[in-house]
Amino acid sequence: MARPAAPSPHVLLVEGQNDAHVVWHIWRQCHAEEPPFCISDKSGVDNLLAGIVTEIKAPGRQAVGILLDANTDPAGRWDAAKEELAQVNVRLPERLPPSGAIIDSRPRVGVWLMPDNHSPGELENFVVKMIPAGDLVWPLSERYLAGIPPEARKFREKKKLRAQLYAWLAAQADPRLMGAVIRAGDLEVDGALCQAFVAWLKRLFA
Repeated sequence: MARPAAPSPHVLLVEGQNDAHVVWHIWRQCHAEEPPFCISDKSGVDNLLAGIVTEIKAPGRQAVGILLDANTDPAGRWDAAKEELAQVNVRLPERLPPSGAIIDSRPRVGVWLMPDNHSPGELENFVVKMIPAGDLVWPLSERYLAGIPPEARKFREKKKLRAQLYAWLAAQADPRLMGAVIRAGDLEVDGALCQAFVAWLKRLFA
């Protein structure tokens, strides 16, 4: 009977498939190689938070990254991560550093709140920052949404930017997941925010 595979020493915990896809392709685009860490899709924020202790206690674990959407309450999401990590004696600072948190514990632990460690938002707000300056389709996608009568809008106002991003994605040569658009070079990885995120990953999993 085959033994189960040993846990990866380096793991990044993410809320969903889109997060995993985006991170993987950002790393590939920047370094032309696969990430030196496993990406674990936890299928939702509640599952991610509930699994933090188990992931940190996994045998052979050297580094654990935690990637969360801030949504409408960055401070609340930060406090939720702090509460879980306190169970394994990992103490996060009172406020999340702008460059992401990395705690030199055993294992090493890092936390990044999408999009930028202080603003409300989610993965899509981060990806919007990767759209090239002067892109011709982006303002047209905004006009498209503005032209939809209020009574016909199925998205909530606070999700308007996400809706605009997906309208933009639909206008690409072959509408695909965000990660595939990164691979195609239609989203840029050399902007300040994306490079700060990559630097956080490198520091965490070095």
